[in-house]
Amino acid sequence: MSANLHGILTALIAPFAHDGSLDEAGLKNLVERSIAGGVNGLVTCGSTGEFSAMTHEERKRVVEVVVQAAAGRVPVVAQTGATTAREAIELTRHAEQVGADVVMIVTPYYEPISVEETVDYLKTVSASVSVPVMLYNIPPATGINLDPELVERLADEIPNVRYIKDSSGNMEQALQLIHNLGDKIETYIGWDVLTLAGLLEGAAGIVAGAANVVPRELANVYAAVRDNDLAKARQLWNEVYPVIDGLLTEPFIPAIKAALKIQGQDFGEPRLPIHPASKETSARIQGLLEQLSDHAAPVNS
Repeated sequence: MSANLHGILTALIAPFAHDGSLDEAGLKNLVERSIAGGVNGLVTCGSTGEFSAMTHEERKRVVEVVVQAAAGRVPVVAQTGATTAREAIELTRHAEQVGADVVMIVTPYYEPISVEETVDYLKTVSASVSVPVMLYNIPPATGINLDPELVERLADEIPNVRYIKDSSGNMEQALQLIHNLGDKIETYIGWDVLTLAGLLEGAAGIVAGAANVVPRELANVYAAVRDNDLAKARQLWNEVYPVIDGLLTEPFIPAIKAALKIQGQDFGEPRLPIHPASKETSARIQGLLEQLSDHAAPVNS
């Protein structure tokens, strides 16, 4: 399908079997769970998807499985950034070849690089494909912030840059992207607790790891904002916010996997060096999910 991004995009976790291998059946189940919950798209191999703990071949396989499972029902965004342009080009071309609708490119995340080196990297990788590109800004992991001035330059100089996922957690910066650069690039908020604020300000959508756990609830918040029913949007957000806030106050990947396990969906543990959630963390998350279940948000039609 052609890229028609909007709304809630699930930042899919990476399910692992008990022997540590990629759980392809579990990955397909995750896709079905998100689509059934009404999300508008899927993101593979992002930070929530533990891409840095996977081999390149595993990352490629994740994209293949998700594209096949989605079967054109929602767009698939494949995160294909790497520590070198050569590796990123390989992953990016593969994603395009197997049917990803958009590629999301994180800047190199180990060796410190300059702004000009960042620009050259993004230009080189983006030029290797014709599909739309989503910039991925996550300064705590990369050491460089794609600020609005730099984003404007990238949007002007790279023809297929169409979107940015801003995971800076900086709402002031997000507002500048949304309001000052909206004619050049569409902004997706990558900080789950800013979902309602971002949507009300005009963000194109949200890339949410929490959508693995509460896809229906987040999809319903987006639908209410889209329909301009702000009272309903606030009510729905008030109901789901404690869960999202609770997930983000814990180490995020273990918290997401623990929440899914509490919901009866065992997708394995994070790969080392990340540890599983503690019993105390799991108990806190269980309490929040039980509180949310009292509201039982329906699936959007």
